Amino acid sequence: MADDLGAPVRISRPVERVVSLVPSLTEALAESAREIIYGATDFCVRPENLDEVAGHPVTRVRGPKNPDRTVIEQLHPDLVVANQEENRAFDVEHLRADGVPVWVTSIDTVDSAITSLTRLFTEALGRERPDWLTRAEQNWAEPDPTVTASAVVCIWRDPWMVVGPNTYVADVLHRSGVDLAPLPVDDWKNARYPKVDLYALQASGADRVLLMDQPYAFSPTDGPGAFEGMDVRIMPERPMAWYGPGMTDARAEVRKLIF
Repeated sequence: MADDLGAPVRISRPVERVVSLVPSLTEALAESAREIIYGATDFCVRPENLDEVAGHPVTRVRGPKNPDRTVIEQLHPDLVVANQEENRAFDVEHLRADGVPVWVTSIDTVDSAITSLTRLFTEALGRERPDWLTRAEQNWAEPDPTVTASAVVCIWRDPWMVVGPNTYVADVLHRSGVDLAPLPVDDWKNARYPKVDLYALQASGADRVLLMDQPYAFSPTDGPGAFEGMDVRIMPERPMAWYGPGMTDARAEVRKLIF
């Protein structure tokens, strides 16, 4: 059996103990395989009552970028769930070297999210495909609206960093009727999260400036002041960036927030 990156993963059946290093995947597991969650990152904030949902204490293992591998190993997981973008290859390799099976997901588009989540549940976990995932697939199978707006999407400041075209967020936006305004970045078409000069953002001509509330906590009092005269929106991370149960109505949520 191989994960999304083609790496072989030996998984014992049944899978009864899982550590999730990805907040959105923790939410997905909590929705459809709650009893197997035994470890999660400090950033796994949905559901808020994870211990109660799982039916037992869930050990926190620090963050996606600096997981406590010793604690993870002490949990004796049947599987650790990770993501190519969210987690470091360094940590994945060290866990595997210590005999811990790790399943790495790779998600850059809505379609790849549906495929990857299907594989996670049916192949890695040996379970049925969740109903919410079928609903999400049906929702996104509907015709995409015409693109009628452009945007820049900021995820950090000082330095300013933006979402690039080669990302899941960009695909969600495009399929919701919003394209990213081109920016003066080398190989912009393939950019993921480049640093951009503030002046370039101000001069982008974008119809909207979208400030994500994570990973930088942009707020009405932190961020909009840099874009005087522009249409600025504070955007919640979940409908734009989280692949999981929220995908069932993500497009409608994004359109409601932007248009």
